[in-house]
Amino acid sequence: KDSDADDAVEQLFLVVVAIDFGTTSSGYAYSFTKEPECIHVMRRWEGGDPGVSNQKTPTTILLTPERKFHSFGYAARDFYHDLDPTESKHWLYFEKFKMKLHTTGNLTMETDLTAANGKKVKALEIFAYALQFFKEQALKELSDQGGSDFENTEVRWVITVPAIWKQPAKQFMRQAAYKAGMASPENPEQLIIALEPEAASIYCRKLRLHQMIDLSSRAPVNGYSPSDTIGTGFTQAKEHIRRNRQSRTFLVENVIGEIWSELEEGSDRYIVVDSGGGTVDITVHQIRLPEGHLKELYKATGGPYGSLGVDYEFEKLLCKIFGEDFIEQFKIKRPAAWVDLMIAFESRKRAAAPDRTNPLNITLPFSFIDYYKKFRGHSVEHALRKSNVDFVKWSSQGMLRMSPDAMNALFKPTIDQIVQHLSDVFDKPEVTNVKFLFLVGGFAESPLLQQAVQCAFGSRCRVIIPQDVGLTILKGAVLFGLDPAVIKVRRSPLTYGVGVLNRFVEGKHPPEKLLIKDGTRWCTDVFDKFISADQSVALGETVTRSYTPAKPSQLVIVINIYSSEQDNVSFITEAGVKKCGTLRLDLTGTDASVPNRREIKTLMQFGDTEIKAMAIDVATSKSVKVGIDFLNY
Repeated sequence: KDSDADDAVEQLFLVVVAIDFGTTSSGYAYSFTKEPECIHVMRRWEGGDPGVSNQKTPTTILLTPERKFHSFGYAARDFYHDLDPTESKHWLYFEKFKMKLHTTGNLTMETDLTAANGKKVKALEIFAYALQFFKEQALKELSDQGGSDFENTEVRWVITVPAIWKQPAKQFMRQAAYKAGMASPENPEQLIIALEPEAASIYCRKLRLHQMIDLSSRAPVNGYSPSDTIGTGFTQAKEHIRRNRQSRTFLVENVIGEIWSELEEGSDRYIVVDSGGGTVDITVHQIRLPEGHLKELYKATGGPYGSLGVDYEFEKLLCKIFGEDFIEQFKIKRPAAWVDLMIAFESRKRAAAPDRTNPLNITLPFSFIDYYKKFRGHSVEHALRKSNVDFVKWSSQGMLRMSPDAMNALFKPTIDQIVQHLSDVFDKPEVTNVKFLFLVGGFAESPLLQQAVQCAFGSRCRVIIPQDVGLTILKGAVLFGLDPAVIKVRRSPLTYGVGVLNRFVEGKHPPEKLLIKDGTRWCTDVFDKFISADQSVALGETVTRSYTPAKPSQLVIVINIYSSEQDNVSFITEAGVKKCGTLRLDLTGTDASVPNRREIKTLMQFGDTEIKAMAIDVATSKSVKVGIDFLNY
């Protein structure tokens, strides 16, 4: 048991609420700290789509023409959809906007997002609105359940982000949450930024055998023979989930699941592949028994290979058939109908499977057919006949009829990238003895992706899919919020250090770095490294360095903190080195007793998703603290 002081802090929060803010869909789940084994997934909201059963709601947001928040999720989509086209062009509708944080190289508090009508709004505002919406929904549900008003102060919030996001994007999420009133800079502990695959990993280690589908098992699983495991096992698992849908409460046994008894401590690894709407995140973990702490073995990798790639291929296909000029115009002139078409595609996309033989029909909205005729002067049917796209025909009921091959071809580029990326990870020297590969995230529901991963890696490790795979991250994030110390060792994604002056050494230092100050020869811009990229760091580990001011008479010392993706950095002027923090320490108020060689201790604390730095004047014990800031430099 930890010390009592620790417990006192924990008891402040009555409940942990985790928000999985996804590219395509979002949701929340919660657990009361008094009964941590029960995880409740948010209640069903209005709306829902045919062919897409899901506890989560689409990540879409609608602002009024005055730029005020109007609605989120299905409500936003349906309202926008029902607006008259003359009106709808004034409303601001956003979907799949989370990818912007991944793709923007120089993200700041001022970065814009573009609505469907082309107007721009600050990204921070949109993210804050979305988080505020979830905050209010969750507090309302908790209040209704408890019969009395639930205060925000009683909640510890957890927000998940992809592990491959750069530090600025992670910090951006925290800022948006502050703006939404979930926590504040004065009270940062109330909010934890969790990494998606880490959350998934925490949940996976609690899985019991009946809670997952093992694609590689040759023996009958739960009494099914392997040939029908992929198909029926999944269907029966879905049945089981559907029956339990009403309860929305999941019991997590406080153990490490049976599957782990096969892992040998210290040598066996497992890979978590988190494939969502926007990104795919890959992490390699190893479990430290007996308490089952996790250790990250290789820094998170991945890329923008989410299921959005499939939507994009479908859009390219439409451009090929109907012309890019028409599709561009149609999206702008009939945005609601375009949303409709993508919804129709989504449900067919979920019906794609490796062994499917009958075609998939996608209903074209009437306004698509109508607008195309106005635009081109001939019919959609004519365009399909004349285009040289095989496998896509026009059915007399007004649908695009796609052969299974055509549908599978839309998945191929994205799935190939995922498999390729995984192969690269498997080839890394750090990545040996992989026993299991967990496939999680929304895209993991796709039988095509399951089959591709099983074919490529089934001989090297067991490929395992948790049953309610779309909710894995959400549940893991709740567990993480209940016990943030469960992840003991991480890999630093960047190299960190501070800029210092060193005594100039002839032959070692480049002459252009020479600076002569009061007769002393200094080498400037030296990068003094605290920690290297991909070095492992224990949670809360602190690195300390001591410096002395260049002149004894200095009244203030300024220490600049820098980061780089490169491992070996010598100077802060090198390419890719970014300033990400400043410590200003006031040296006044010292009396004669101060030694003439002052010592300034600088500490950096790593391991958490946030990094803290501090400087202390040893003589006077004055200190100054700073959080590493990637957005404002």
